[in-house]
Amino acid sequence: MRENKTMKIVLASASERRKEIFGLTGLEFTVKESGAEEHMNAGVPPRRLARMLSRQKAAAVAAQEKNAIVIAADTFTIINGLYLGKARDQAEARAMLRKLNGKKHLVITGYTVTDSSTGRSISGFSETKVYFRRLGRQEIDSYIRTGEPIGKAGAYAIQGLGAVLVRKIEGDFFNVVGLPLSALMNTLKKFGIRAI
Repeated sequence: MRENKTMKIVLASASERRKEIFGLTGLEFTVKESGAEEHMNAGVPPRRLARMLSRQKAAAVAAQEKNAIVIAADTFTIINGLYLGKARDQAEARAMLRKLNGKKHLVITGYTVTDSSTGRSISGFSETKVYFRRLGRQEIDSYIRTGEPIGKAGAYAIQGLGAVLVRKIEGDFFNVVGLPLSALMNTLKKFGIRAI
């Protein structure tokens, strides 16, 4: 098995949040956006969809990198069978937050680790239950005006001001942010990569 120091690690993501989370490991890595399209196919079961989307991202970057360990992830929110991806504008953010208001929802992140030199690839997923408190219309509108919901899965950032919307969670906090670090590190060990 190769040693950590000889492995180039590439995080296949444009997300600053994922970059910050993976940076907690102390491992050296570079970042490359996959450019893969995210199609929220409601006909695919959520856990399978999460893994599938992360595999597509990992494959796109692995095809461009030699002798690298590529890490990719995809996060989305599900409520009552409805998939919520990233809010593209204020109207979409408002619609998402109204759906989540006062209710429990599930955040799922699929992740894939691929060794571009051997083609070996392992995918997994993590899920966290998130409970929103009951919000007034003014609170939702005020939060949307901050701009924070735009580009976030489910239209909120639990690591930011969006924390005030959440009553409690059950599961991995980092999964809600976008990268289930504990589960990911267990997978990376299978590729000879350890943070500690």
